[in-house]
Amino acid sequence: MPQSTIPADNLDRELSVVDPDDPSLSHLAIVGDTYTVLLSGAQTGGRFCLIDMMVPDGGGPGPHRHDFEEMFHLIEGEIEFTFRGERRVAKAGMTVNIPANAPHSFKNVSGSVVRMLCLCAPAGQEEFFARVGMPVESRTAAAPALSKDEFGAFLAKAAALAPQFHTELLKP
Repeated sequence: MPQSTIPADNLDRELSVVDPDDPSLSHLAIVGDTYTVLLSGAQTGGRFCLIDMMVPDGGGPGPHRHDFEEMFHLIEGEIEFTFRGERRVAKAGMTVNIPANAPHSFKNVSGSVVRMLCLCAPAGQEEFFARVGMPVESRTAAAPALSKDEFGAFLAKAAALAPQFHTELLKP
């Protein structure tokens, strides 16, 4: 019988079964959106992280890029992605993959709340979100409104931390 080239099972790793409404998960307000970390790099051996995103009308991050793959699967609503300057709309049931290093952003212009899953490979983006985000009570909690000064402080903090997380914030 041929010897397997697949490594032995790592018994230190455990099965993850996650309820997105579990209050013990990390629920974070970021740029007006609410992001819930479903699976972190600590749970996936650093291979990927999975984030549940609730994006209200008008929400979404400004232009940026990073050196990891980022995939979005739309659960509810529709959202406009800008990829290398070109706009495309994705609707519930659709999946969008952003290749590493490509400039992109997304914005909810639909008039209603969007819910999507975001998978980043390898993991690490969830750590950036934890450092810049503000904890909120649940996956469905609205992100608190920020004053102009508070938003400026958020952007300054994000810009200072971004290089540590292989991310570059771009001018709109």
